[in-house]
Amino acid sequence: MNIQYWRTEIDEIDRTLLQLLNRRARLAMKVGTLKRVAGLPCCDPHREQTVLMTLQQVNSGPLDQQAVGRLFRRIILETRRLEAGAIESANELLQESQA
Repeated sequence: MNIQYWRTEIDEIDRTLLQLLNRRARLAMKVGTLKRVAGLPCCDPHREQTVLMTLQQVNSGPLDQQAVGRLFRRIILETRRLEAGAIESANELLQESQA
């Protein structure tokens, strides 16, 4: 197999990863909305730490634990940003409806 074959494989995986990350983001926005309704904070450090530890434990490589931690910390950070935006948007809509 040549380099183009492997690059095509990587491209397909990249598209799948993107779909999955966007699916995760949509779910996180729903969680953010539920947090707002329940009056919960956007950030849950204990949950985030549990997610990271679990992923590092089930990791079979070749990525090492530090790489998995860095990747998922970034995913969590971006997800938290989306959750905060969902909460902020919902609060703005609530304020507008009360005005």
